[in-house]
Amino acid sequence: MPDTIEKGVPLFEGADWDYDKLKLAFEAIEKIAVEELGLDTYPTQVEVITSEQMLDAYASVGLPLMYKHWSFGKSFAYNESLYRKGLQGLAYEIVINSNPCLCYIMEENSMTMQTLVMAHAAFGHNHFFKNNYLFKQWTDAAGILDYLAFARDYVAKCEERYGLSRVERVLDAAHALMDQSVNRYARRGPLSFAEEAKREQERRTHAEQTFNDLWRTVPTRATLEGLDSKEVAQLKQETNRHFGLPEENLLYFMEKHAPKLEGWERELCRIVRNIAQYYYPQKQTKVANEGCATFVHYEIMTRLHNKGLLTDGAMLEFLHSHTSVVSQPDYDDRRYNGINPYALGYAMMEDIKRICLAPTSEDREWFPDIAGNNDPYATLRDAWANYRDESFILQFLSPNLMRKFRLFRVRDDAAETNMRVDAIHDETGYRELRAALARSYDLSRREPDIQVVELDMAGDRTLVLRHAVYDGVLLDEKTSQMVLRHVVELWGYPVRLIETDAVTDQVMKTHNLAPGT
Repeated sequence: MPDTIEKGVPLFEGADWDYDKLKLAFEAIEKIAVEELGLDTYPTQVEVITSEQMLDAYASVGLPLMYKHWSFGKSFAYNESLYRKGLQGLAYEIVINSNPCLCYIMEENSMTMQTLVMAHAAFGHNHFFKNNYLFKQWTDAAGILDYLAFARDYVAKCEERYGLSRVERVLDAAHALMDQSVNRYARRGPLSFAEEAKREQERRTHAEQTFNDLWRTVPTRATLEGLDSKEVAQLKQETNRHFGLPEENLLYFMEKHAPKLEGWERELCRIVRNIAQYYYPQKQTKVANEGCATFVHYEIMTRLHNKGLLTDGAMLEFLHSHTSVVSQPDYDDRRYNGINPYALGYAMMEDIKRICLAPTSEDREWFPDIAGNNDPYATLRDAWANYRDESFILQFLSPNLMRKFRLFRVRDDAAETNMRVDAIHDETGYRELRAALARSYDLSRREPDIQVVELDMAGDRTLVLRHAVYDGVLLDEKTSQMVLRHVVELWGYPVRLIETDAVTDQVMKTHNLAPGT
């Protein structure tokens, strides 16, 4: 076993690994990633963990230092049961968007798989985290670990002081609202987590010094009886303006304005919405992020083999794993679960490389800016930095790839008896297909658009939420009632959810829930 990398001499032989082999493989991967692919990454910290620790990471949504919650234990027990029975495998790695970038690899992996996952996570994902505009704009890689430590310690102190049940009720409610608790359009200041504990104390002191007597002095119904309709409308408008309505970030609204929440409960809401914000870029870049990492690991592993640094046996083991990851089951296959983001992302990266190096006349017509530029890696680095899934697909999905994936669009209108194929492989169909697939990755279409729109300050303090309905798709009745109970838990007064058509504003359905029901 050589201590240094020698061309033509394999980095390892056989399945067994040790830390010297890991170090040598990492150095070989890094050389290719930086010098040949031009990747720019955070410093990397590779940690080897057991399968049980990997299951624990699964349970705590992939974050280290996570606070305790019963749902994490439930997830751990569920996944462990399936894993022990052989009904599911585990991820080969987990990577954390932090600085330094944390890359967890399982000790059960063979040396080939350790090499693969370091190339995939420690360089592919790492480069994407550091350079993509969404991650740069919305996350603080240098501060997330400090913030998680603060959050874990704060939740533990609350449990000790106020009891497990009270803390769990708040966390349950906050977790239920996570998807509707991110700032999608404007940031409220930088997400600097390093001094969060200090700022939490400053917020508490400020709240004590600037007590707002609004809730005790609001107008009553008796007051409103002496006002005409115009004055009542003006008063409601002033109330909405005071509370910053409409507000899309539900936990932010609860944290700032829920009348019955104590200071520590508001801080728990803040912790959960900050973690939701951390995941906001990842939800929008699944195809591009996984495609980047998969493309990077394939390029690196292939180059290692071409240089004689991987044996034929190791390369065959890698290819077996790689082809499984990027396979796309047909729609009538029992394994089909939608479009595999690894398959689509990797295929698009390979297709972009092909267009840059060997374009067809069709490619030159569709992609005049990149076709034949002979610089695929710079083109890909630009795409990884400046696009999310929706815009990436809309910009780079080619007719060639649509034919390869045999894509077509089905019009499914509830008002019609039959479904109709209305986009096929022709000039118009390609553009409609690409636009339709891109829209399916738009978070505004995939997640309900629910906002706080009104507050009845002069009555029973009912909180009014509005769900903007697209394509006639209403909320599931059972799920919406369960989530509304959590909203009532935080607000402390009745809550009304109105579902209205996003285009016409026509009311389609109304949900009401009061405390104790």
